[in-house]
Amino acid sequence: MAAFRTVFGCLLFVVALATVGGLFSTPVRAESIVGFSDDELMDGFQKTVFGVEYGGAAAGSAVKKFNGAVRVRVVNLADKDRQREIAGFVSRLPRLVRGLDIRMARPGENPNFTVYVVDRADYVDTVRTDVLGSSRASVPGQCLVRVYPGSLGIVRSTAVIVSDEGNSLFRRCMVEEILQGLGPMNDNAALYASVFNDRSRHDRFMPFDRAVVSMLYDRRIRPGMTRSEVGAVLPRVLADVRRSVR
Repeated sequence: MAAFRTVFGCLLFVVALATVGGLFSTPVRAESIVGFSDDELMDGFQKTVFGVEYGGAAAGSAVKKFNGAVRVRVVNLADKDRQREIAGFVSRLPRLVRGLDIRMARPGENPNFTVYVVDRADYVDTVRTDVLGSSRASVPGQCLVRVYPGSLGIVRSTAVIVSDEGNSLFRRCMVEEILQGLGPMNDNAALYASVFNDRSRHDRFMPFDRAVVSMLYDRRIRPGMTRSEVGAVLPRVLADVRRSVR
């Protein structure tokens, strides 16, 4: 369980993929947002953006997102180097999410999103040393991301992804933890068409999730907004998102 002091500044979030068990079949309409009502998509936004897997109620009381450029670096500590796969996923995100400025950091640039790729044997030590900063900290899940929010937006995020337990788990962790590191930090078992659900089969950026992240990165949704503030503008935001996400 993550400790926290204030909603902005010193607040620590930890999000983890707890299990890939208990999987269930997914309806066909998961492949498009056309079959989802406005209420379903806005409910998915509320469930993922307001809330965190680890943390108290205050941790999920406000919008968390980067308010500017996201620059990603990969620290490969695994025998199987996955940097190319991560770079490929990151390179596709700006085309899928309007308003999201993200790419791999170039030499000399200061990254604000670090992804550690490790073998399972090194997962706990890496999380304790490079993410939690405590040799005795409890380490949840099979992969995780820690988000450092500030009053003007997320300051930085750090993810740890396991490389050596199969391609499906790697892809699932890569997609979920990078997306959650951008702000929609909660998982919910009701979201069958989403990677933000530890019981689902999905290991790619689903259309439902593209709609959620696209709503989040609309300029009208600002860091620190409350549920009621978001609710006042979300229908108009979703109407625009429907034109760009299928």
